[in-house]
Amino acid sequence: MAVELEDRTARLTILIDPRKKSFFERLCAEEDATPSQVVRRLIRRYIEERTGRPWTPAEETPRARRRAPPRGVSRGREALPGRR
Repeated sequence: MAVELEDRTARLTILIDPRKKSFFERLCAEEDATPSQVVRRLIRRYIEERTGRPWTPAEETPRARRRAPPRGVSRGREALPGRR
């Protein structure tokens, strides 16, 4: 299956358990793929599953549905339990 290359790229930074990252990198190397290639493939599949149609680079970014937060909750970044 040929995949069209996107014209532009953007950086996505995620936090992941170091052991899981190492294992993931080994699995990627076994299929001669970079972690970035595999993550892009996973994201493309997720988009296609959620939208029910094939991904094309010309797709518009869907607008998130904005709902009012529950009473007393702000839209800003919330502190995680155990963190300040």
